[in-house]
Amino acid sequence: MLKSLSDTFIEEWLQFEEKMADFRELQHESAEKSVQELPQNHKAQQKMPGLVVQTAPVSAPPNKAAASPASESSDLEATLLTKGQGYFKLFMFRHAAAHFQEAVKQAPDNNGARLFLAMTYMHLQEWLEAQRHFQLLVELTDHPKWQALGYNALGCIQAVRMNLEQAERYFLKAHETDPAFTDPLSNLNSCRQHDDGHLSLYFGSGQL
Repeated sequence: MLKSLSDTFIEEWLQFEEKMADFRELQHESAEKSVQELPQNHKAQQKMPGLVVQTAPVSAPPNKAAASPASESSDLEATLLTKGQGYFKLFMFRHAAAHFQEAVKQAPDNNGARLFLAMTYMHLQEWLEAQRHFQLLVELTDHPKWQALGYNALGCIQAVRMNLEQAERYFLKAHETDPAFTDPLSNLNSCRQHDDGHLSLYFGSGQL
């Protein structure tokens, strides 16, 4: 009964977040429309709190009724990703995985969704699936931070399997890719000082 109540609460909370996002978008569109209706000689001078005045015409928002299949698909991906991130932040990783899986299915080239899915598998300790997605990620993305997260996670997976030499190579690669990301060096030191049989590993999920 408690699990059912918790799931209901989380779902309603996510719906509330979506409605708030829509409300903010409507506010922004209303503000832009107000700027368009100003006389031309006032547009460059008018200053209002929270409003950026534009001198060029603002294009009208797209007609949702006439939305293309591509835009509908993008909306679905965004919704799935938002819900997955909500569950991820609440440490409800099984629920998060379901949404990220569907997001990746809808858009296999969405590296952001794949990164979250792979990291979710890390927290679920499903190492094989995590490894598969992180290997794809480091090959497909040009984003240095995401590549570093991928190499670091691959190093963690090898460390869990006690393949420490391979793990160290991944951690060094992660550090070279993004020197500002400190988790790989912490993991590297942990691997080199594991004489007590204890490994303290940082997956890097705090960077998401």
